[in-house]
Amino acid sequence: MNASPIDPRTRRFLAPTRVLWTQNAENTSVLLENNWGQALAQPAPSCQLRGPNAGVLLDFGRELHGGVQLVAGPIEGNASVRARLRLGESASEAMGDPNNNHANHDFEILLAPMSSQEFGQSGFRFARLDLLEDASVPLVAARAVALEQEPVEIGSFSCSDERLNQIWRVGRETVRLCLQDFIWDGIKRDRIVWMGDLHPEIAVVLRCYGALEIVPQSLDWVRDHTPLPQWMNGIGSYSMWWVILQRDWWLQTGDRVYLEEQRPYLRGLLPLLRAQIGEESVISWRGWTFLDWPSSSNQDAVAAGLHALLSWTLECGAQLCEALGEDELAQQCRQSVAVLRRNAPALPPGGEANRAGSKQAAALLVLAQMADAQTANAQVLSQSPLESLSTFYGFYTLQARALAGDMNGALDVIRAYWGAMLDLGATTFWEHFELSWADGAGRIDELPDEGKRDVHRDCGEYCYVGLRHSLCHGWAAGPTAFLSDHVLGVQFLEAGGKRVKIAPDLGDLEWAEGDFPTPLGPIHVRHEKNERGEVVSHIEAPAGIQVEH
Repeated sequence: MNASPIDPRTRRFLAPTRVLWTQNAENTSVLLENNWGQALAQPAPSCQLRGPNAGVLLDFGRELHGGVQLVAGPIEGNASVRARLRLGESASEAMGDPNNNHANHDFEILLAPMSSQEFGQSGFRFARLDLLEDASVPLVAARAVALEQEPVEIGSFSCSDERLNQIWRVGRETVRLCLQDFIWDGIKRDRIVWMGDLHPEIAVVLRCYGALEIVPQSLDWVRDHTPLPQWMNGIGSYSMWWVILQRDWWLQTGDRVYLEEQRPYLRGLLPLLRAQIGEESVISWRGWTFLDWPSSSNQDAVAAGLHALLSWTLECGAQLCEALGEDELAQQCRQSVAVLRRNAPALPPGGEANRAGSKQAAALLVLAQMADAQTANAQVLSQSPLESLSTFYGFYTLQARALAGDMNGALDVIRAYWGAMLDLGATTFWEHFELSWADGAGRIDELPDEGKRDVHRDCGEYCYVGLRHSLCHGWAAGPTAFLSDHVLGVQFLEAGGKRVKIAPDLGDLEWAEGDFPTPLGPIHVRHEKNERGEVVSHIEAPAGIQVEH
């Protein structure tokens, strides 16, 4: 008999940091002081909630995954009292009518006399409790029960710009919270293993924590629940991302045993992907064609992006096949790559929502070596650089700009676009964001103000309308991986990191340093500009790693 699985997550209790709103509530400061979950038979210092309109809104200081523990003292009549509990990623969500897709955030509960009870499991920062009947309840304690993985932080990043340092840390925290049973896309909504969304998430995992076991567990979960010829998550591009992620994992770990386990599925999937290429390199996809939501209305851009993504995928597939000794299949993949590159689409024109052209498609064409990086940057990526971005594909836009030699432009986008979420009170990065939302907007950690835009309630489209919008979405953490890869400049040239190249690009930064995980231990680098503006590097690499600099 197999042993029962042990939850790798840690339970931690968090007391509220602020009481943001009250109604018919007395002595609320007790809730900031009492941080225990033990029920009491006798009266104790407590927050007194009196009457059917009594309520309190608590702020736990950061986005978290878990539930809420409520401790009630003796209640007159020794009867349970009906109450409403709302969890919100913003103060507005907790004060409004939360959307219950994928996890309950708004539900009726019973507060029992002399009880300690836990309610809910979701992503949230704020909790509002309201009595629903005419009673008086002594609320002794109310604390969050965080249920989260706490992997060892191996990778690090710091530089001369503290705003970038904060963004790097918030990206790491966004992904850490999404490390649950598997790697989820969001902790409030989309508590699902979405394969395409995993690409930026796993990039962050590998740069911050190294080769966590939850990565192959998540890759295998989707593989085992997607019998061929089905597409992963019902989307052709998401099956492509699985191949790219397998290559990334192989390059990071050099784990031949795990790679061998993928041989049967690769043998089936790669020919299936090649079969999508028709005459004159026209690709005919079965089912849903998708890159990201903001590009979805521009089908020319989607077609161009998928063309590039397929080439990138088959190149990664060829590398995996060569490592496995599947030489014939590797050759077939490379032949298809050559066909796709010969028939590479032009940089697609903009759609209604993107007058300058599709940044998503342009970035993929650059990464697939189908478009000149400097041309794509000049014509598309640097045009209205803060418009028509997505928190998902912004990761690839940044990479393409770095390849074009425009690191300053990439860093400015990170500061302005991802930084604006922090300016609005975020402690994790969001499913989507448009910089225009910030105009006249209130912060998400403040009570809604009728004189200010409520970005959580009033903004969003596609699948993220209003309060359904997730404010902790792992696909949004790309800047963390980008800064480690391109500013620190560590590139693996051989599986397992046995041979690496270090080519930093500081852009307008004066210095940057950090640690980059490898199977042999972290590589530490520090890059600093001298008085002539030249970059001087100090590199410490574990024994067994060959460094090219």
